[in-house]
Amino acid sequence: MKNIFLSVIAAGLLFSACNQSSQGSAKTAVADTASVSATNAPVMKFEKDTHDFGKIKEGEKVTYAFKFTNTGKSPLIIKDAVATCGCTKPEWPNTPIQPGADGEIKVTFNSAAKMGLQDKQITVTANTNPPQTMVHLIGEVTTK
Repeated sequence: MKNIFLSVIAAGLLFSACNQSSQGSAKTAVADTASVSATNAPVMKFEKDTHDFGKIKEGEKVTYAFKFTNTGKSPLIIKDAVATCGCTKPEWPNTPIQPGADGEIKVTFNSAAKMGLQDKQITVTANTNPPQTMVHLIGEVTTK
C-alpha cells in the first residue's frame, strides 16, 4: 500500500514538473512575439518584390540583391531566409537594420540541371508583423 501511495505521489510530482516547464516555454514564446507592439514593429519594405533575370543558359548563375528599407519604428532583425529550391541561396544581414536604414537580401540562382520557366520564392522571416515576407526570382533557363 505504501508503494502504491508513493508511486502516485511521484507520478503527480513528475507530471506537474513537466507541465510547468511547458507552460514556461509557452510564456517565453509569447513574450518574444509580444515584445514589440504591431504599431511599433519594424516594417520591411522592398523596392521590388519580384526580379526577372530574363533568359540564361543552363549552368549559368545569376545574382540579384533585393533592396529594402526598414520603414517601421524599431530595429529590424532578419532571422532566416529560405528558398523553395536548393538551387537558390539567399544571404541576409546579420545585424539589426535600424528604422529608416536600408539593407539587402542577396540571392544567387544556379541554373544547373534546370530547364524552362523558373519562379523561385524566397521566404524571409523577421521580427515584422506578419513575420514572413516573400520575394520572387523569375526567368527562363534555355539549353546550352
